[in-house]
Amino acid sequence: MAQAAAARLITKIVDAQAARGSASVVLTGGRNGNGLLAALASSPARDAIDWRRLDLWWGDERFLPDGDPERNVTQAREALLDSVPLDPARVHAMPASDGPYADDADAAAAAYAAELAAAAGPEDHGPVPSFDVLMLGVGPDTHVASLFPELPAVRETERTVVGVHGAPKPPPTRISLTLPAIRAAREVWLLAAGEDKAKAAAIALSGAGEIQAPAAGAYGRSRTLWLLDDAAASQLPRSLYPPATS
Repeated sequence: MAQAAAARLITKIVDAQAARGSASVVLTGGRNGNGLLAALASSPARDAIDWRRLDLWWGDERFLPDGDPERNVTQAREALLDSVPLDPARVHAMPASDGPYADDADAAAAAYAAELAAAAGPEDHGPVPSFDVLMLGVGPDTHVASLFPELPAVRETERTVVGVHGAPKPPPTRISLTLPAIRAAREVWLLAAGEDKAKAAAIALSGAGEIQAPAAGAYGRSRTLWLLDDAAASQLPRSLYPPATS
């Protein structure tokens, strides 16, 4: 799944750069997100991308000190970013807990929202750029980014970035894009690989509400793409499959 998704992402970035001169992608962390980045790093086609004309953002971040190995940006740098010629000014990491906002995750979230708004143009749909691809890993509980079922962040309808407190998986304090920001993307890709993601994928694709199943509320303006391996797709309802042809 990671290799197939990486190949698809390379094509999407190259096409966007050909059409508009640059591309913007929102990265996701976790096992599936980092696996995709590692697959991209090892792909012989990666040099088709003009890395200096690529903006990178994050869907969420663990609110930990800069360089902490658990931070998504730290893991992304190790998996891919340190090995490609990116423009540092176009790598938009979320603030760390030892940064200018100290341990105030809400202030850090507001600052990231302001950075997004500054990058949005008149052609964009609201106070965030129209990302070409926004990737999200799907958790076993159906969470995406750091939007967990029933918690206040998944109910947010106005702010684009929020501080998350009391997350059910460590660390408890995080920063996350909200569903309104996610839905501004041209395309949203949801990644799920492994048997532990099968129930979450089935719930989210069976008409569940976004408060109870945040992954169900993540969709793009032009396209929403679920990228699953066989194990993660093993519990999908048969109604999602095309009818067999004789």
